[in-house]
Amino acid sequence: MPRASSKERLLDAAAEVLLSEGAESLTLEAVAKRAGVSKGGLFYHFPTKQALVGAMVERLTDAFDAALAEAGSRPGDFLRAYVAATIPERHTASSPADRVTVGLLAGVLVDPAGLEPLRERFAAWQARLADDGIDPAVATAVRLAVDGWWAARLFGLGEPGAGLHERTRRHLMEMIDRAARD
Repeated sequence: MPRASSKERLLDAAAEVLLSEGAESLTLEAVAKRAGVSKGGLFYHFPTKQALVGAMVERLTDAFDAALAEAGSRPGDFLRAYVAATIPERHTASSPADRVTVGLLAGVLVDPAGLEPLRERFAAWQARLADDGIDPAVATAVRLAVDGWWAARLFGLGEPGAGLHERTRRHLMEMIDRAARD
């Protein structure tokens, strides 16, 4: 396995700080220490905390974009990929990636400018969903349901249990299939 780049190691270290110590502990000093690099080495890649958080957000959204790139070309395929990339088929416990996302959102909310890259990505995803070959209102309703469900999972806000999780996800996929047939 190839060795991770210094930049990737720093991003991994930042995620570890978020997971183990929380968003308030995400400092450049803590990340440099966790990664085993000098502050100068960190500053080479990330001159500010905002730059570090921005790179973490970019890495998460790039991973989501990569999952969406698997979408086929039939009507509704992009929306199906959006559901699949957001909500697992089976009910699962929160993953480390989910916890990193929560920490990042907490950090980004402190700096409203940090939300701009997320706004841009969500706008691009919404535009793609609205042009997915099905009724844009159905695509938007499913997307908003999925986004709300994702937030409920991330923050532990009354997400559906195992049986209901699977039934709800299946219902959303059936809505997409019906819209693709209409």
